[in-house]
Amino acid sequence: EVKKTQDGIVLNQEKYANALLVRMGMKNCKPALTPLSSSERLSAYEGEPLQEVESTRHRSTVGALQYLTLTRPDISFAVNCQYLHTPTTAHWSAVKRIVRYVKHTVSLGLNFRRSNSTLVSAFSDADWAGCSDDRKSTGGFAVFFGPNLFSWSARKQATVSRSSIEAEYKSLANATTEIICIESLLDEMGVKQNRVSCLWCDNLEATYLSANPVFHARTKHIEIDFHFIRERVAERKLRYGSFLLKTK
Repeated sequence: EVKKTQDGIVLNQEKYANALLVRMGMKNCKPALTPLSSSERLSAYEGEPLQEVESTRHRSTVGALQYLTLTRPDISFAVNCQYLHTPTTAHWSAVKRIVRYVKHTVSLGLNFRRSNSTLVSAFSDADWAGCSDDRKSTGGFAVFFGPNLFSWSARKQATVSRSSIEAEYKSLANATTEIICIESLLDEMGVKQNRVSCLWCDNLEATYLSANPVFHARTKHIEIDFHFIRERVAERKLRYGSFLLKTK
């Protein structure tokens, strides 16, 4: 759905979200303020296994929520944390929590407004060893073109990270790859960038690592990602910012 505003447009899936609430029988449920509890750590072994009918309903609901993430990046992390192969009662409760949050934010969507800025900027983060089953981290990023959210991702990393720096750096590498793709797309469309793209990270060590090769000797296990990002910084095609440095 496209709704016009005074300075742009809003893309949302309000009708689809309401239809999902009706199908779930949760149209009049109590709204939740967040999609997941900040202290919640789901596990494949938590709760009792669901029956076949309930498992099918669980997978169907998660699939519907994944479609909703087309205009709802705020639920991407929570939806991708669900277990589809062997869902349990704990996983089903988590899914219903997300649906209750959708009830609270049913009209939320992507806001696009006019801007003279052509700066491509990205924010990256990682949940180090967040999965209690295999200790893999979940990394995510959000890429903006000017003030408008352009691309986002939240997914579990393929390998286990031995440090928080490694987890953060893997997420930074994924965000850098997305920035390169967007820069290429803008170039093909004839959109000129007057400023170097900026990548923001809340991990000081990862930020220092991108600019200080001395750290390399102690981080050989992330050598490929190091060289990939370091090359972009050295060629002045990417610059870094830190949330912590920004606040100081």
